[in-house]
Amino acid sequence: MHIVKKLATFVAGLLVSASAFAAGGGNLLQSGVDLGDRASLQRGAQLYMNYCSGCHSLKYLRYSRIAEDLGLSEEEVMSNLNFTGAKFGEQIQVSLTPEHANQWFGKMPPDLSVISRVRGSDWLYTYLKSFYLDESRPLGWNNQLFPNASMPNPLWELQGLQHAEYGEPDKATGDRPVHGLKIAQPGKLDGPGFDQAVRDITTFLEYAGEPAALKRQSMGVWVILFLAAFTFLAYLLKIEYWRDVDKH
Repeated sequence: MHIVKKLATFVAGLLVSASAFAAGGGNLLQSGVDLGDRASLQRGAQLYMNYCSGCHSLKYLRYSRIAEDLGLSEEEVMSNLNFTGAKFGEQIQVSLTPEHANQWFGKMPPDLSVISRVRGSDWLYTYLKSFYLDESRPLGWNNQLFPNASMPNPLWELQGLQHAEYGEPDKATGDRPVHGLKIAQPGKLDGPGFDQAVRDITTFLEYAGEPAALKRQSMGVWVILFLAAFTFLAYLLKIEYWRDVDKH
C-alpha cells in the first residue's frame, strides 16, 4: 500500500508538471538554478523579502533555518530579512490581513513555500519575466505565461515597464494573442542584471521548497565515496574467501 501511494504521488507530480508546461505554451525559459551557489541564495532571500514577502508567506520555513542554511548570522537575518517583527525561530508570515487582501486582490495571496515543487523552477523564472502592462486588468498588469493573473508585477521597479506585442485578432473570439514582450521604460537593472535577479529569487524559492536538498547534495558525495570504498573492501574480501575455495 505504501508503494502504491508513492507511485500515485509520483504520477500526480508528473501531471502537475505537464500542466504547468502546457500553461506556458511549452515556451519556458531555462532558469539555470544552482542550489550550490550560496551567494545567489543570499541575494534571492534579500530580493524575496523586499519585493515578495509583503504578500506571500513562506510558512513552512523559519528565519533560523535560513540563517543556518545560507550562512547568515541571526543579526543579519533579523535586521535585513525580517520585516514583520517575528521571532528568530518563527515561520515567515505576512503582515497583510485577509480583509486588505480581499479588498486589493480579491483573495489572500498564496503561500509560496512549495511553489517550486508544484510549478518548477523554469516556470517561476519565466513567470517573473512575463509581466506586461494591460489597462484592461483591474491592477493594470497581465502575464503572458499565466494570463489574467490577479497580481501586479512585483519587480517592475527593477525590470521597468514592459509592453506586449500583439498578433492578429482571433476571428472567433476577437482576442489578440501576445506574441512577444518589449521593455518600453527601463528599470533600475539592465537585461542581464534583471535576469540574474529573477534567477536569484527562483533559486531561493527552489531552496524554500526543500531546504534539506542543500544538505542532501553535500552528503551525497560522501555517501558515494563510502559506497565505493565499501565495494572495494567487499571485493578484496571476496578474493580472500575464494582463494581458500580454489585450493580445495
